[in-house]
Amino acid sequence: MTQQTWPAIALARACDGPARVPFVLMDAQGPVLGSVALDHLDALREWPDAFQRVDGPDGAPRALALRLPAPVRDARLAQVHERLRARGLIVAWRDEPYPLRDRTGGEHGTIERAASRFWGTLTLGAHCNGWVADAAGRPSQLWIARRSVSKPTDPGRLDNMVGCGVALGQTPRDAVIREGWEEAGLAPAQMAGLVTGGLVDLECDIPEGRQHERLHVFDLELPAGLVPRNIDGEVAEHRLMPIAEALGRAAAGELTTDAALATLDFALRRGLVEPPSPRTESTLTQAQLEAFEGLRP
Repeated sequence: MTQQTWPAIALARACDGPARVPFVLMDAQGPVLGSVALDHLDALREWPDAFQRVDGPDGAPRALALRLPAPVRDARLAQVHERLRARGLIVAWRDEPYPLRDRTGGEHGTIERAASRFWGTLTLGAHCNGWVADAAGRPSQLWIARRSVSKPTDPGRLDNMVGCGVALGQTPRDAVIREGWEEAGLAPAQMAGLVTGGLVDLECDIPEGRQHERLHVFDLELPAGLVPRNIDGEVAEHRLMPIAEALGRAAAGELTTDAALATLDFALRRGLVEPPSPRTESTLTQAQLEAFEGLRP
C-alpha cells in the first residue's frame, strides 16, 4: 500500500480550542476531574455554592473547584447543567447518565453525558470492528457504518460497525453488546466471539468542548452473508468494504476520529499495517506509529 497519513492520530491530541483551566474536586489539591474553558468561568459565577474559582498569585485563574459534597452533588449539578443547556453552553444533549470521573477513572457522581464535554471529564467508549475472513482465515473485508444525519455528533460520517459510549453501570463489553443489537441487529449470541482489542486514549477539542475518552476496541468476525441491520435509526447504512478500501478511507479522514483509531488498532494487531523498513512500504510512517503508541495508556 502507498504511504499515507492518518489525520486521526493528530486529531486525538489536538487541544487547539479555547484556553482551559483544571476542574478539580473541592479544592486545588483535590482530584482533577477535567477542565473548563476560561470563557465559561463568568457564567459559572452564578452558582457560588457549587463552584469556586482558584486564582494564582497574579490573580489569573488557576483552577475551578467543585465545592458540592457528595450527598447533594448529582441533583445540584443536574440543575446547573439544565441552565447551561438553555444558554447553549452544553450541546448535543442525550438524556443519558454518565459517571463523573476524575482523570484516573475514579467516580464522584453522575452527570448528563453531554456535560462531560463541557467539563472535559473522562468518558469510556467502546467500538467493534466487524470483519470477514478470506479462505485462509485472514481479514479480507470490514463492515463500515455510516452514521445517521440526525446524530448530534459527527452526522453522516463513516464509523465502525458498532460504536458507542459506555453509560453508567455498564462495562465496555456490556455496552458494545447492547449497541451490537441496536446499531447492527446482532443478538448477544451472535456476539459471543467478541475479542478484546486495544485501548486508546483521546484528549482533544471538538465543537462540543473537550473530549477525553478512553476507547476500548473489540473485534468480531462475522460469517460471510450475514448483513448488519440497524434497529435504532442511528445508522444510515452498513457497507462491506475490502480491507484496502476501509483502511484507505480511515487514513483519508473519512471515518470519525474514534472509528479511525479503532480501525488502525485492528490493522496493527492483525498485521495489516507494518512499520516501514528499507524494503517495505506502509500506510504509516514510523513517527506516526510511535504517535499512535503514545495514545495507548
